[in-house]
Amino acid sequence: MAASAEEIDVDGIAVRLTNPDKVYFPKLGSNGTKRRLVEYYRAVAGGPMLASLRDRPTHLQRFPDGIDGEEIYQKRIPKYHPDYLETCQITFPSGRTADALLVTHPAAIVWAAQMGTITLHPWQVRCPDTEHPDELRVDLDPQPGTGFAEARTVAVDVLRPLLDELGLIGFPKTSGGRGIHVFLRIKSDWDFIAVRRAGIALAREVERRAPDAVTTSWWKEERGTRIFIDFNQNARDRTFASAYSVRRTPIATVSTPLTWDELANANPDDYTITTVVAADEERGLGDLPYPPSYPKMPGEPKRVQPSRNTDLNRKNR
Repeated sequence: MAASAEEIDVDGIAVRLTNPDKVYFPKLGSNGTKRRLVEYYRAVAGGPMLASLRDRPTHLQRFPDGIDGEEIYQKRIPKYHPDYLETCQITFPSGRTADALLVTHPAAIVWAAQMGTITLHPWQVRCPDTEHPDELRVDLDPQPGTGFAEARTVAVDVLRPLLDELGLIGFPKTSGGRGIHVFLRIKSDWDFIAVRRAGIALAREVERRAPDAVTTSWWKEERGTRIFIDFNQNARDRTFASAYSVRRTPIATVSTPLTWDELANANPDDYTITTVVAADEERGLGDLPYPPSYPKMPGEPKRVQPSRNTDLNRKNR
């Protein structure tokens, strides 16, 4: 028998959906099908998720037979792909190059879901300039004996005050698992080596302020029961889950952007493909700021740090 297939409209582009009833998340039953995954990505692709992925070369973490099946980590876009997709040439540490998926339209995200992608992994650069990151990334990675609660404490009580002192703005999100990711928007004036070194300096200062809770040791045997700040997430070709990406967990958790105040009381299991879309709408969350080098973009909030926001300051008087 021929596999079932249909077309769905994604902002004017027809994306073919095959085998919509295939179960990707067995524990979720009818809420864990391929159709449900595609519907989730369709709901977020045109707004906040597109803002975080736009113009970024993106790797695909695929599970075509569901999360209990084979994993395919795809860095190169298939040779035969729909005409509506765009690509970006990236250079790996080895010097080899590849054409990666370039996310420029919501249809690219929905197509990725159609291909069995559970998680999208963007680079910290935007095409065409793939040599200069516009993000510095902080990955708080719990080690055995620690979990989300410990990572949350480090993020809220140590990292956030440090960023405030430095005049930097961090955007936290759950990893979808036990960890926490924090993004810092930066000018694309530095290469991967310089940005990685800046990430190391920041991580070391967090470690100095909380040596019993944080480690920057690359060797697992030296980390103990502390939160490891994975500074190498700022190296070339290292990626982690995008904002609003689903993760390979039994309940389909989502790597969810939060405010710092929300993070202080967050539970990562509360954010799943069945809850995130409704939760963001209820919280009135929209787009996030672009890097300083970008022109003002449609739907983007005011691009000014809170301490210099005259409208906010007048409101709080």
